[in-house]
Amino acid sequence: MTTRRLVALLGAPVLAGTLAAGVLLGGVPVSGSDLGRVLGHRLGLPVEALSPIAESLIWDLRVPRVLLAALVGAALAVCGSVLQAVTRNALADPYLLGVSSGASAGAVLVVVLGVGAGALGVTGGAFLGAVGAFALLLALLRQGADPVRIVLTGVVVGQLFAAVSALVLMAAGDAETTRAITHWLLGSLAPARWDAVAVCAACVLAGLVVVWPYAGTLDALSFGTDTAAALGVDVPRARRVLLVTAALLTAVAVATVGAIGFVGLIVPHGVRLLVGPAHRALLPVAALGGAVFLVWTDVLARVAFAPREVPVGVVTALLGVPLFLVVLRRRAAR
Repeated sequence: MTTRRLVALLGAPVLAGTLAAGVLLGGVPVSGSDLGRVLGHRLGLPVEALSPIAESLIWDLRVPRVLLAALVGAALAVCGSVLQAVTRNALADPYLLGVSSGASAGAVLVVVLGVGAGALGVTGGAFLGAVGAFALLLALLRQGADPVRIVLTGVVVGQLFAAVSALVLMAAGDAETTRAITHWLLGSLAPARWDAVAVCAACVLAGLVVVWPYAGTLDALSFGTDTAAALGVDVPRARRVLLVTAALLTAVAVATVGAIGFVGLIVPHGVRLLVGPAHRALLPVAALGGAVFLVWTDVLARVAFAPREVPVGVVTALLGVPLFLVVLRRRAAR
């Protein structure tokens, strides 16, 4: 049996088991029977309901958190796969376009200065900041969008918005506000709620629907602009569509949970070792791998130092660095 077929066969059971484990494990362990009773009660089956507190812990806190982790992980992994092909840069990740820094600046402006706090909230401010950063990127790329220019412009935009965030925090933020915004910037799935899950699910599904038809185009772009054009690809249009989709998916993810690094960098590389570079297989497996990786990382963030919870972005960085070194070594060996 080939690796691709094995991954396709085990993908759904692995994801289902990961989601179940994510709900069961935590600072307050949940039994499988309790989870079954909650799901049965929500489906209208004749099962004995748990106490309101126990049911709320599972249904209102743990389940949406796990689902949101899976959705964000899938989105970041797909964005990383797309950007690595579009820019032909093995180090490209979803935050390459400066979207993360823009979201951070938007969140800082809402929290520290209260700009639009009543109408937007942190999530809305972060999303508008991310969209603003990407709009600036597109404006700067009007004269050309070759891979090197995309990377360099994204770095410049990211540094600009990072400087804005630092300036606002230094000028107007107190110690408590700085601590709160720093915790958000490190990434956290603790505030996950069902409305956030619904919005993120709709955006991720729409993003995958847009990206999927471009799988062959991504293969061509991986070999360079000239090769893609020779194969009949409308390179400027393809780049524009793929960059906009990746940026919006990243904006939704960052606005919802903060900046969680390394998922979009290491997962695509790991998946290529399993299924190869063809994006027809790479994109769905990367989505699956990103979902599984972030759910288990969030579990570790919850239980490693319980009852204290570590921001999941810290854990992804601690795990991502050695994993990325392993991937680099494997690629070099091949």
